[in-house]
Amino acid sequence: MLTRPAIHLDHMVDTLKAAAETSRLRILVLLAQGDLTVTDLTEILSQSQPRVSRHLKLLLEADLIARYQEGSWAYFRLSDADAAREFVDGVVARLDRADPVIDRDFERLAAIKHRREERAAEYFSLNAASWDEIRSLHVPDKAVEEGLRKLVGDRPFQSMVDLGTGTGRLLEIFAPLYQRAIGIDLSREMLAVARANLDRSGVTHAQVRLGDITAPPVERDAHDLVTIHQVLHYLDRPGVAIREAARLLRPGGRLAVVDFAPHELEFLREEHAHMRLGIADSQIGEWLEEAELDLENTLEFAPQGDAGKGLTVKLWLARDRRILLAGADLAADTQPNTQKETA
Repeated sequence: MLTRPAIHLDHMVDTLKAAAETSRLRILVLLAQGDLTVTDLTEILSQSQPRVSRHLKLLLEADLIARYQEGSWAYFRLSDADAAREFVDGVVARLDRADPVIDRDFERLAAIKHRREERAAEYFSLNAASWDEIRSLHVPDKAVEEGLRKLVGDRPFQSMVDLGTGTGRLLEIFAPLYQRAIGIDLSREMLAVARANLDRSGVTHAQVRLGDITAPPVERDAHDLVTIHQVLHYLDRPGVAIREAARLLRPGGRLAVVDFAPHELEFLREEHAHMRLGIADSQIGEWLEEAELDLENTLEFAPQGDAGKGLTVKLWLARDRRILLAGADLAADTQPNTQKETA
C-alpha cells in the first residue's frame, strides 16, 4: 500500500496561500485536465499574459505546478510530487463543476482541445498513406496491444514512461493501471497528436514532452514501467536507448520493447527511414545484459498471408534485476518464456 506523503507545517502554509486565490485555483483545475501554455491559460481566464504569468510564478514557487519547454513554447502541468498532487487532487475534487466560472473555463478549454484535434487530424491526413503501407505488412495493432497487456498484466503501478510515444497510444491503453505517466518524443507534430488523443480519451494523469529518448528528460530510478514501441529500428544506436530506459526504472521495474523481427524489406530503409531491418533476439539479449536487465518473456506475431512479404512483430519484456526487499514478489517468475501468436 502506498503511504500518504507528509507535509511540513511551513510548507503547508505556503501551499495554502498559493492556492487560496480564485485565478490560481482556476489554473489548478484546468491543469488537472492536461498540460497548457500561457497562451492557452490567457485565453481561458480572459486575463493579460503578465497577470497569468504572475499566478503561474506563485504556483511554481509553491511546487504545485511544473514548467517545461517545448521549442519556443512553455507548457505548464501539475507537479509530479506526490504530496502536491494529492493536495491538488483533493481540492479540485471538492469543487462544483457546475459553478458558472468553472463551467465557462471548461467551455473555453474544450475549444482549445478541439483545435488541437483539428491540427492532429491534419497531420494524420498528410502522413496516412505511408503509415497505412507499413501497417498492411504486419498483424493489426489491436493484436499487438493485447499482447502487451498480456505481458504487463493488470496489477496497478505508480509510474510509466513511454519513450518515442508517437500518438500516445500506449499511454492510453495502460491508463487504468498507472497513477502518472510521461510520453517522450522528438516530433512536435506527434506530440500535438498525442495530446489530442489523450484529451479525447479523457486521460488526465499522463503528459507528453519534447525530448530525445537517448537522453530522456525524466527522473531516473523512479518508474515501474518503461515502454519503447516501434522505435529501435529508427535509431543508429538502439543499445543506448535501452541503457537509458533501464536507468529510468526503479528496482524491480520493467521494460517492454516492441519492434520488428529481422526482415529483408529494403524499401523500408530507403523510403521510410528505417535504420535497421528488424531486431534479432540475440541483439536484444546483448543490449539487455549490458543494461543489467533480465529478459522475462517474449511474444511473436507472425504476419498474415505471405510471410515472405510481411513483418513479424516481436514483444520483449525485461525486468530490472535489482530487487526491492519490501517487494521481492515482483521478481517471481523470471524465467524467460517465448510464445508465438497469430492474429
